[in-house]
Amino acid sequence: MSQELIRKVEASSLKQDIPEFEIGDTVDVHCRILEGDKERIQIFSGVVIARSGSGTRAMFTVRRIVQGEGVERKFPLHSPRIAKIVVTRSSIVRRAKLYYLRDRVGKAVRLKERRLDQKKRRKAKTAQAAEAE
Repeated sequence: MSQELIRKVEASSLKQDIPEFEIGDTVDVHCRILEGDKERIQIFSGVVIARSGSGTRAMFTVRRIVQGEGVERKFPLHSPRIAKIVVTRSSIVRRAKLYYLRDRVGKAVRLKERRLDQKKRRKAKTAQAAEAE
């Protein structure tokens, strides 16, 4: 009974427009930033190295290299501070968490790209075109 009530309350705060992305994908996270009374969008792009939680508590960790220093940031998936998430590249990985990338430097950090076959590529393009309209 209480689980059903919690699920109903949480359903109102879940986002519907979240794209499908997996561990190892390179994403652009568009974050809303408040500066005084102005609001702007800042893009944080990097590799998704972890996902955790479910429902409103779902989180994902994005890692990128800035001036030779690794920067990681955890984002709540359903946060109103996230304007949108754009998947720019998919990679082949065989782990649920990519924490081993923290120890890698330079070209060793690269992941092999996952190529889509022709049907999936066309389907993705039509979905992006429909979303843009």
